[in-house]
Amino acid sequence: MRLTIARKLAVATTAVVILSIGTLAWVTSQNLKSGFIAYLGDLEKQDLVRLSKMLAEDYRQNGNFDRFRENRRPMRDLLDQIRTQPRPANEDAAPPPPRRGPRQDGDDRPPPPPSRAHDRPPRDAPPEQRPPIDPMGFGQRLSLIDKDGNALIGPADAPGGTVYPIMLGQEKVGSVRLAPLRQLSNASAIDFVSVQIRHTLWVAAALILVALIFSIWLSRHLLRPLKSLHQVAAQISKGKLDARAVIISRDELGDLAKDINVMAQNLERNERQRSKMLADVSHELRTPLTVIQGEIEALIDGVRPTTPASLESLHAEVRHLNKLVDDIRQLTLADAGDLHYQYQRMDFPPFLDEILQRFSLRIEHAGLRLESVFHDSHIWLQGDSLRLTQVLSNLLENSIRYTDKGGKILCTLKRNGALLELSIEDSAPGVPAGSHELLFDRLYRADSARSRASGGSGLGLSICKVIMEAHGGRISASPSRLGGISILLQLPCLPGSGE
Repeated sequence: MRLTIARKLAVATTAVVILSIGTLAWVTSQNLKSGFIAYLGDLEKQDLVRLSKMLAEDYRQNGNFDRFRENRRPMRDLLDQIRTQPRPANEDAAPPPPRRGPRQDGDDRPPPPPSRAHDRPPRDAPPEQRPPIDPMGFGQRLSLIDKDGNALIGPADAPGGTVYPIMLGQEKVGSVRLAPLRQLSNASAIDFVSVQIRHTLWVAAALILVALIFSIWLSRHLLRPLKSLHQVAAQISKGKLDARAVIISRDELGDLAKDINVMAQNLERNERQRSKMLADVSHELRTPLTVIQGEIEALIDGVRPTTPASLESLHAEVRHLNKLVDDIRQLTLADAGDLHYQYQRMDFPPFLDEILQRFSLRIEHAGLRLESVFHDSHIWLQGDSLRLTQVLSNLLENSIRYTDKGGKILCTLKRNGALLELSIEDSAPGVPAGSHELLFDRLYRADSARSRASGGSGLGLSICKVIMEAHGGRISASPSRLGGISILLQLPCLPGSGE
């Protein structure tokens, strides 16, 4: 039989409950037994106090305990009186004085002890008139010791137990010792404790049964969402990326279902992008290869003469093809986490000014005007100068390539709190509304105004986004006030770097 998680959970819960309730039942039974013995011991201590007071009165009448030395009958008579008389509410009250016989005038001797024959029913008396038996062996565990330390009844040096003095006024005339009650010997007491223990065990067994049923129900209830997650994961593993888990709880399993749904959604989106990218890459590669193949065949067939112009056309197509392959390689390295960066402390305004100076001649030849506005002369940040040069060069190349002649390129640099903000705006043409964020998708082109004919691969802005995110920044696109596109770069700058 396969030990599933539900069965493991049920077995573990049941085992814990059985161990807990079993231990509780055992401790309860032991405490009940020891507590009952302690309760009987307390009652016996009260009887011992009453006995000591009766022995003190007996000593006052007789002057000694000699009559207890060789005859246990007087002690049994006293114990019978204790068992037949109810315990007084005030245990410290003195026992009633014994009955005295008639005294003769001038006779100061203590009267003889009264006869106990009338206090003790005959052996043939009916059961209801007989004194109760000694159920706990009180008399067998009792020792009577005189004032000299001699044991008249029982051992004098029994270990443990309770010792109570026999006081006549302020004088100690002896003591009584009661050995401790070790175990129950009376059948009624044993039956009482056994019934209580049996009831405790029945209750424990019932609780264990209820816990077993509850643990089975709980394990099935908790693991019901897990079955749904297992089915969804199995479908995803088979390539069914549209599978979604049903969220039926708000606990950790519910969070896991949400995470699995998000994972499946991302996998489905990545798979669509991968398929689309493969199709777009094959299309992008097919165009220059077709041009190169046609040019070469024309040269071979003699249709087109081999001139520097024809060779330059082939060279341009090869450069375009090489640029596309290089962009794809960089994106592949970025996805694999192998695009390395060498960060260093750098002052961004002079760095940006140098790049703008480098592109100023090309911008002028394209019939465009370049304007730059620096609100801060020094803004320090941690960055890779080569990668940031790649980002800025790509953005400026796009503006030069896609802006109509007579247009304008505006670069604005400022510090906004803890962020460096650089905006690069150009004039018309722009892109349709709602397509600005799509510019950073791989191989995306908005319309024919910004087409492959202008020489782009459609991967430049995707590479810029990867580099910006690696620097802890972000890049976004929006409509420009000049009529074209505005690209906003935001980078975290070092504290206290502005002037």
